[in-house]
Amino acid sequence: LNILVDTGSSNFAVAGVPDPDVTSYFNTKLSSTYKSQGIDVTVKYSQGSWTGVLGTDVITIPKGIDGSYTINIATILESENFFLPGVKWHGILGLAYDALAKPSSSVETFFDSLVRQAKIPNIFSLQMCGAGLPVSGSGTNGGSLVLGGIEPSLYKGDIWYTPVKEEWYYQVEILKLEVGGQNLELDCREYNADKAIVDSGTTLLRLPQKVFSAVVQAIARTSLIQEFSSGFWTGSQLACWDKTERPWSLFPKLSIYLRDENSSRSFRISILPQLYIQPILGIGENLQCYRFGISSSTNALVIGATVMEGFYVIFDRAQRRVGFAVSPCAEVDGSPVSEIEGPFTTADVASNCVSSVSFHEPVLWIASYALMSLCGIILLVLIILLLIPPRCQHRYTDNDVVNDESSLVRHRWK
Repeated sequence: LNILVDTGSSNFAVAGVPDPDVTSYFNTKLSSTYKSQGIDVTVKYSQGSWTGVLGTDVITIPKGIDGSYTINIATILESENFFLPGVKWHGILGLAYDALAKPSSSVETFFDSLVRQAKIPNIFSLQMCGAGLPVSGSGTNGGSLVLGGIEPSLYKGDIWYTPVKEEWYYQVEILKLEVGGQNLELDCREYNADKAIVDSGTTLLRLPQKVFSAVVQAIARTSLIQEFSSGFWTGSQLACWDKTERPWSLFPKLSIYLRDENSSRSFRISILPQLYIQPILGIGENLQCYRFGISSSTNALVIGATVMEGFYVIFDRAQRRVGFAVSPCAEVDGSPVSEIEGPFTTADVASNCVSSVSFHEPVLWIASYALMSLCGIILLVLIILLLIPPRCQHRYTDNDVVNDESSLVRHRWK
């Protein structure tokens, strides 16, 4: 089975029944080593969802890691907008932390099982190739997943590391963005609203709405095209040029600054237009059409495949950091389309650009129980007050009435 490698989720799941949009599936009845745990599980992504049953089975790694290992695997029985027409994968390998595992963090992740049983280092790395190639939706443009280490042949130059701010997604701290070398001049907290993550399962570079608007304005201002349809920026329209033209020279470079392990320094990863102005397969005879590889987001800045295709990305869980190095496959017509530069001083940005409170699910549960307890106490006090004889009660005047809107609590779900 072909498996989508996803650093933005934590369940290993494969098709468990026939589906119109998958060519193969895992028939558990034909596996002598499969054991059902009888636990239903549902996982929802930013696009699509699936429901299945948890079980365990034995896997082997074809290259490099000897032995057989027992891992948790979910068989997908129902799905919605998950398996899509034309996709060539039959399941998903979630490589984020166990905090995101469903139905609870007690479900050991695939990689945690491998680290524990095979005694490999707690680190994996990912090279996604496909820069400048037509977007076909198949995700089969090549690349490498290295479990347990770093492969020197998959990168050039130095590896630059940024700390993982919290172990659920691979949450990092972004300090600023530049378009064509010009700082967007936004408060750095805007870039991390309400989190910034490195997610191979997201196709585009996704930006919080305010940041997205600023980036689009900056690209439109610095590009050599004076008028551009708004539908191109929102993803509803393609832009087309004659096949002999290369429109990338019309657009600026985009740079993302990440905090270095030494907090007083930063480094920047830059992508050239070849990575975010993306050709589409099969449009017209004489025209080549392109889509905008950046979109807006309501709840995160997501460094997805649009950016990751430029780099060899190291997920060093042992030292709680994510590393970036230039990838040799990030070339178009023989020229590199990604860059890493540094170090830079962080004197011009805040000491902390990330909110100190993360409202993800475990915290929300704690907050919910706390609120229920508080409501229970208030209700008890009200009952006692109602039972107190009227002569002890205070006679309220109009001046005593308080309209306290600050008691409203707004939950923010990821």
